[in-house]
Amino acid sequence: MEIIERVAALDIGKAEVVCCVRVPDESRSGRGAGRGQHVRTFATMTRSLTDLSDWLTGLRVTRVVMEATSDYWKPPFYLLEAAGFDVWLVNAHEVKHLPGRPKTDALDAVWPCKIAERQMIRASFVPPAPIRQLRDLTRYRIDLIGDRGREKNRVEKLPEDAGIKLSVVASDLFGVSGRAMMDALIAGERDPDILADLARTRLRARIPELREALTGHFTDHHGFLLSQMLRHVDHLDGRIAAVEAQIEDHIRPYADTVARLDQIPGIGPAAAGMTIAEIGIDMTRFPTAAHLASWAKFSPTVKESAGKTKGSAATGRGNRYLARALGEAAVGASRTNTFLGERYRRVARRRGKQRALVAIGRSILTVIWHLLSDPDATFNDLGADHYDNRGSTQRGLRRHVNALHALGFTVTITPTG
Repeated sequence: MEIIERVAALDIGKAEVVCCVRVPDESRSGRGAGRGQHVRTFATMTRSLTDLSDWLTGLRVTRVVMEATSDYWKPPFYLLEAAGFDVWLVNAHEVKHLPGRPKTDALDAVWPCKIAERQMIRASFVPPAPIRQLRDLTRYRIDLIGDRGREKNRVEKLPEDAGIKLSVVASDLFGVSGRAMMDALIAGERDPDILADLARTRLRARIPELREALTGHFTDHHGFLLSQMLRHVDHLDGRIAAVEAQIEDHIRPYADTVARLDQIPGIGPAAAGMTIAEIGIDMTRFPTAAHLASWAKFSPTVKESAGKTKGSAATGRGNRYLARALGEAAVGASRTNTFLGERYRRVARRRGKQRALVAIGRSILTVIWHLLSDPDATFNDLGADHYDNRGSTQRGLRRHVNALHALGFTVTITPTG
C-alpha cells in the first residue's frame, strides 16, 4: 500500500477548523522512522484560513482532505485550491468515525487523515470555477421557480375561501383573462357579469360558467392578501428573468455543447445547460458512462452475500438537480416516436412507468457521456423500429406467441413454405 507522505485533513465547523497533519517524523531516521502528527485549530475567518494555508505550506503538505459539511467546506476548499494544494472533498459516509471510540473535533480530523494517507477514500466531484458559477445560477433558478409555484398555489387557494371558483373554469389563473379578473377583484369590482366579461379569446365561450364561478363573498381582506401574493409572483418573475439572463451569459462559452446535447430527444437548451452545470464538460473524471451513471445514482446498488442478491436494487439518492433534469428529459423522450420513446414503452410494459423513466434517464446520461467524451461524436437516433429490425425470427415468434398466450389463446406454429 502506497502511503501519502504529507497529508492533512480538516474537520470543519461553522466557527472553527481543526486540522490534522501527518508527515514523516524528521526527528527519527533509519528503518525505525515513524510518522509525525500535528493538530491545530483555526478560525474560519479568511485571515485565519490564510494562516492555515501558510502552515500547511511550511509542512510541505501535498494533499488536503475535508468532509462535505453543509456549505462550511467551501471557504477553506476554495482558498486552499487557489494556493495550489491537491484538495479532496470526501463523502461524509466514507470518513465516518468508528463506533465505540471517543469522538472529539480533534479525533474527527485525525481519523480522516489516517485513512487518507493510506488512500482508502475517494474524492468527490467538484467542478472547476466557471462550472460552479453556472451551477449556482441554475440551482438558484430552480429554487426561485419552486418559490413561485408555491406562491401561485396560495393564489389559487385564496379565492376558495371567498367562494370564488375561478380556477374551476379557467385552467390558467395567470393567463390574460385570469389575471384581468383578479386585478378587477383587487380593485373592488364584485359584479360577476362585469368580471366574466373580462374573459378573452377561447374563455369567452364559457362566460355563463364564469358568472357562476365568480359569484361569492370576496372582501377587501381577500383583496389585500391577493394583491400581496400577485406582487410577490411578479417580483419572482422578475428575479427569474434576471437569473436566466445571467445563465445565458455563463452558458455562452458552451453553446456548441448545448447544441449537441439538444439533439437528444427530451433534452432542450434549459435541460442541456442544467446538465452541464451539474456534471461539467470534462468527462475524464468519469472513466466510463457506467461510472457517471453510478455517481448520478442512475444504476442499482449491488448488495450480494453468500451468492444471493439482497435489497430492492434501488438506485439511492444522488444529485437531485441532475435527477430532476434527467427525469424531465425522460418524460419528454417517452412521448416521442424515437428509439428512446420505444425503449420507454418496452420497459414500462414489463417493469412499470417509474422504472422505465429511470432506465431512459440512464440511457440519456450514457448518450451525454459519449457526446462530451468525444468532441467529434454526433447523436444518431436508432429509430423506433430498432428492436424489431435487430430481432431474430425465433425471438419475434416467441414474443408474439407469449402475447397470445397472455390473452388466453393456444397457438400452433406452421411454416408457410
